[in-house]
Amino acid sequence: MTVPLAYGRGWLPVTFPDDATTVIELRPTPPLMDEHAAVLAALEAPLGAAPLREWLTPGCRICILFTDITRATPNHRLIPWLLAYLEGAGVQRDQVTLLCQLGTHRPCTREELEYLLTPEVVANWKVLNHEPFNHDACVALGTTSTGVPAWINRHCVEADVRIITGFIEPHFFAGFSGGPKGIMPGVAHVDTVMSNHGAQNLGNPRASFGHCEGNPVWEEMLEIAQRVGPSFLLNVTLNDRKEITGVFAGELATAHRAGRETVRQSAMQRVDDFFDVVVTTNSGFPLDQNLYQGVKGMSAAARIVRPGGTIILAAECSDGIPTGSPYDLLLREESSIAGVLARLATPGFSRPEQWQAQLQGVIQSKARVLVHSSLPDDLLRRAHLEPCPDIGEAVRTALQRCGPGARVAVLPLGPLTIPYLQSHGDPPHR
Repeated sequence: MTVPLAYGRGWLPVTFPDDATTVIELRPTPPLMDEHAAVLAALEAPLGAAPLREWLTPGCRICILFTDITRATPNHRLIPWLLAYLEGAGVQRDQVTLLCQLGTHRPCTREELEYLLTPEVVANWKVLNHEPFNHDACVALGTTSTGVPAWINRHCVEADVRIITGFIEPHFFAGFSGGPKGIMPGVAHVDTVMSNHGAQNLGNPRASFGHCEGNPVWEEMLEIAQRVGPSFLLNVTLNDRKEITGVFAGELATAHRAGRETVRQSAMQRVDDFFDVVVTTNSGFPLDQNLYQGVKGMSAAARIVRPGGTIILAAECSDGIPTGSPYDLLLREESSIAGVLARLATPGFSRPEQWQAQLQGVIQSKARVLVHSSLPDDLLRRAHLEPCPDIGEAVRTALQRCGPGARVAVLPLGPLTIPYLQSHGDPPHR
């Protein structure tokens, strides 16, 4: 059988053996008939909060937080609709700041901001990148569980009205994206992010896809986000064609809970046993722009690969590793992935983006990992990964090595679909 894998801005067709292949996909979800009308209706009848119009007072300062270039949020539709709603309610443009939720990612270029928000929005409204490495751009709001100051972007903290936009999908250690993640880590200082994403939190078994309550990463994210004060959430859910399937607006925790339960129903897919080989993606553009994000696709596959099995990731990586990033440098400084894990376990060691290297190392401790991408082979090997020029051939070789009865699972949309083994203590509803 031929299965199209999400890859870059298109699809990569790969042929798999008919008698040994299980394809794991999202449950089909129809798009909304009128996305614009659904967004306006959600703003007027939000969950657990007053209509957005009632949050607005004369001269109030408004901060709209939007996702960066690595996320599939349809900002180019949501943000212009939201701004038109605010103007219709009497808001002046100089009252509004649009703040990009970079987390610890690089700043978006003007071209990328225009792609995200439309050129008209960038030209006519105040649009800023978050500054995750600048304490002066942030305000301290108490401390994290490890005693680190919880620094959040000043524009977010000092606004009279905060509107947190984004979309909800499964997340490999925060349970689900969206919701409080728009604030923490979205507009948090790198020190705060590093505390929350530290090795101890990520090593908790609840820090995984689909788990929020009882997950120390997500629970601290929510706690810090709530310290800022009330925030109005505008999150959406998407189908495999990136069409809007639901709009969840209102009080931050309440609206996010409703949205993530909707995602759970479509994304969580039960399987009966482990697979010898799992082929995954990073759901195509924009998430597969770099190898750093590719750990998410690996993580989805690792849930169902047999110990000692093989994971094959298809991720275009058009933006590189990125080369020179803290993640890249950490991988390069050690001769093996075991060395990376040993360094991360060193008391007192701390490095931005170490969480991605940690999870990559944990996955590679369980399974062999191959990567099909546009990256040169030497860059992949520098990241302690094996190049995979031909996915179909690599699958056939791995299955032959395993012997009769070997099976392969395919996740065409990678971490947008979360397989689980209920018999191994991972029920779908938590």
